[in-house]
Amino acid sequence: MSVGKTTLVNALKELPEFANYNFATERSKYLRDLGIPLNTDSTLKGQIMFLAERTAELLHENIITDRTIIDVMAFTKVAKSIDYYDAEAFCDLAAKLVPEYDYIFYVSPDGVEMEDNGVRETDLKYREIIDSIIQLTIERNKWKIKNFHVLNGSTENRINQMKEALSL
Repeated sequence: MSVGKTTLVNALKELPEFANYNFATERSKYLRDLGIPLNTDSTLKGQIMFLAERTAELLHENIITDRTIIDVMAFTKVAKSIDYYDAEAFCDLAAKLVPEYDYIFYVSPDGVEMEDNGVRETDLKYREIIDSIIQLTIERNKWKIKNFHVLNGSTENRINQMKEALSL
């Protein structure tokens, strides 16, 4: 969270090399306004809603999104109100969808300051925990991931890294 994923997706939308792609960005504010608890307050129902959104994105061809099922899994594992065994069962189900991604780009938080957009959690320790669970989830599921790339640096650097990975 707050590592520049949405900024990157919005920048890609403007580039001619990505004209044939579909784009999706998370709708946290919209979902929060519907009464769905976010971040540490998330519930199993809320995480099911997020999983449904990510799954719906997988129905589209050439989609670039700022969130994946792996993100949903990480936030489920950290949610205070979700029982450990329920979180494990949820993540086991969600992991079955990981092979649906053609590429997964991990956006590194290294060197990125936390910004407050009025919706996301701004606790750096929480971000570190989420990031470590994302990395652990990737490691546990790496055999399911077709193409994995780490993006770091400025938005421009990240765009160039993506172009290279996609051979654009």
